[in-house]
Amino acid sequence: MDGSGAKERTDLAEDRTVLANERTFAGWLRTGLGCVAVGLAFQALFEKMEPSWVPKAIATAFVAMGILVFTLARRNACAVLRRIKPHEVKPAGVATLELTTWVLSLGAAALIAALWLARFE
Repeated sequence: MDGSGAKERTDLAEDRTVLANERTFAGWLRTGLGCVAVGLAFQALFEKMEPSWVPKAIATAFVAMGILVFTLARRNACAVLRRIKPHEVKPAGVATLELTTWVLSLGAAALIAALWLARFE
């Protein structure tokens, strides 16, 4: 018996792990976007609350939590990509994960700025 069958199974398992890593990354991004959405919704629902800084602070906390989730998702997904060598599949790549995280994080940070600078009436 040669070991080629075992090697092929190992290669395929590594490919499945790479794909699972991308699905997990996407799941964490959805969670982060959920945090951002909760923050935005809180501000929209409670904008007339007094003092006015309270809903902004709570909304900011949720949006900041979204940024944290994006960052942790990127860190974990990139660590897996650096450890595992794909064989048949083409992964998104570290640069794509980094870019996605930065775009979402900058958008969320801009939302925080808008929460504090916008005049709600």
